[in-house]
Parts: sequence; C-alpha cells; structure tokens
Amino acid sequence: MSESGKKLLFIPEEWSDAAASVSCSSITSSQPATALVCGPKNSGKSTFSRNLVEVLLQRYKKVAYLDTDVGQPEFTAPGFLSLTVVDKSILDSDWTVPCVKTPERCFFYGDVSSKRDPKAYLKYVYTLFDYYQLNFCKSSENKTELPLVINTPGWVKGIGYDLLVEVLRYVSPSHVVKINISAHSKNLPAGSFWLDCNDDETAHLIEIQSAYQDSFNRSVLIQKDSRHLRDLRIIAYFRQCIKGKEVNTIKELSHELASHIPYEVPISSVTINHLHCQIPSSEVFYSLNGSIVGLAVSTDVFEDLPSCVGLGIVRGIDTERGILYVITPVAENVVEKVDLLLQGCIQLPTCVLEVKDYRSPYLSPYVLAST
Repeated sequence: MSESGKKLLFIPEEWSDAAASVSCSSITSSQPATALVCGPKNSGKSTFSRNLVEVLLQRYKKVAYLDTDVGQPEFTAPGFLSLTVVDKSILDSDWTVPCVKTPERCFFYGDVSSKRDPKAYLKYVYTLFDYYQLNFCKSSENKTELPLVINTPGWVKGIGYDLLVEVLRYVSPSHVVKINISAHSKNLPAGSFWLDCNDDETAHLIEIQSAYQDSFNRSVLIQKDSRHLRDLRIIAYFRQCIKGKEVNTIKELSHELASHIPYEVPISSVTINHLHCQIPSSEVFYSLNGSIVGLAVSTDVFEDLPSCVGLGIVRGIDTERGILYVITPVAENVVEKVDLLLQGCIQLPTCVLEVKDYRSPYLSPYVLAST
C-alpha cells in the first residue's frame, strides 16, 4: 500500500521485458508497432495494456488505443468499442471507473458481449482499425504516425475464439502479446494459433504469464465480479451529470439524477434504432422509458457507421408534447447534434432502480410520463 492507501501496481520483470520489446521495435522498424494483447479473462490484459501504453509514451508523445472489450472497456462505459489517442499516463487510474478521455471514434454496440451479434461486432472493430490506419498510420502535415495497442476480451473459447482469430487476421499486428495462466485448459492454443499453415505473415509473438503466482507457481487471478464492475462504471459515467454537489452514496446519486434537469428532445428530431431486437411500433415508447440509449450523430459517419457521443437515460416521455426527457453528461452543444438514439441491452443498475423515492421517475406507475 502507498501512504494514500492506494494499492500499488505490480509489474513483473517478464511483463516489463515484453513491453520494452514492443517499444524498441517501434524505433527500429519503418512503422510504429501494432500490438494486440490477448488471453483468458482476469489474466491481466488491461493492466498489461496500460503498462505498454506507459512504456510507449516514453518514446512517443501519443499512443493510439483500440478497445475491443465491450464488457470492460478502458475509456468508455460498457457497450462501446472505441479508438482513443492517449497522451498521458493511465497506469494508475482506477479500473472500476472509465478513464476520463474522449475517444477519437466511438461506436455503441449496445451489449456487454460480442456473442449477440458477432458480425456487427467485427464490423465495428474493422472500421475502428481502418480509421486508425487512415488517420494515424501515415505521417502528414497534421498527423503523426502513432503506435497502436489493441486490448481484447477474455472470452477465448467457442465464438469468442473465432472472433479473436478474425480480428488478428484483419489487423495483422506486428506484435501479439499472449498472456497465459496456470490453468492450461483456459489458455489460447500455443504458437501463432490464428495463422493457417500456408500463411506467410510474420508477427512477433510474445508469451508471458499472468502477473500473480502463488507458492506453487499457479496463477492467482484477481477475481472480479464483472456485472458489479459494469454497474460501477455506468454509475460513474452518469455521476458526471452531478456537478458542484458531493455525492457519496447510490441513494444520493439516485435522488440527484431524479431531480436533475433533463434535456428536452423532440421525438420528431430523432430516429430510434433497436440494435439487437425488433420492437413493435406500438411498444417503442414503453421500451424506451427508463432505458439507457446511445446518443449518435448520423451525419458524423465513417464507413457508413455513425459516431456515438455518449450515453443517455430516457427518464420520461411526454407523448402529448412529443418530447423525450434525457439525462446525460454530454455537453449541450454536442447533444444538439444528436439525431439518432440507439437502444441496446445496457440497463440501469438495479441499485439505482431500487431506491424508493417519490421523486424517482424510474419507479413511476406510469410508463409514459407527462408534465
């Protein structure tokens, strides 16, 4: 523990050597390194990725970070895939809370696992990588080549494995950092598992062990309640709505959100898209009320995919006036550009819903709220 009580991060020598290897190759090769980090869940991929960014920042002013883990993303709330340019250390940031950083390009997938729509998931990943190549992989007057760190989900079996292989083949990274744990059955296959026997591609494969080992040299995983962490990240995201007030408990946050002045969004000014299901037109407002939606701008597109600027809570709907009441920390000048609401499967944490208060719009007996 440090004097402040914050747990110090342990980076084993093997990890430091791996990060140094990636960083050094960026200097000797004609292009900056593209490093993809993979391994089973809770093996330390996010921690290693943060450390790798830290090492690369010693040689570069900026580092690109492609986050493909929709369940535990680094810079956004759950449900997003994003490309972010990092210009300062993220090593000591709290992994229960997204780093406060605006992505260069962000897509709302709308779920915490890629299994619901693998094709859409791959399209988002490919498009983000294409965006990186177009904007940060070639030097120009306004742009400098940046190394790229790609963090991946810990789902490495079944469809999760197939998706990882597809991403590896599309990206063709210069380095693949594969983290193994002592439970061999949970690890990825040995060697360059994503290549066919006829492939000529050469990537520098670095295999390392998870950071924590017990006296029998077995991996000691930092067990994390994924659902709880996702709830914490969603809560932290919407806590940004509350400014100038000290909010220390979930009950206080729920009360503040309930009394927070929402944006009034004319229903006629937005298109509502349901990402993973079809909703009858007669039920659209019922499904929206009290839900989390992605706020997107249809005119800001790359390869036909609209950029998402953040999340909002639809806290009420006035059908007579044709108004949606939306709570979001997104700035007003950005919200004014939003013309697309994306409804996925990201839900409000139950701990917020369970707070009983007469001001709470989420527990209203009326599905459609009016003023």
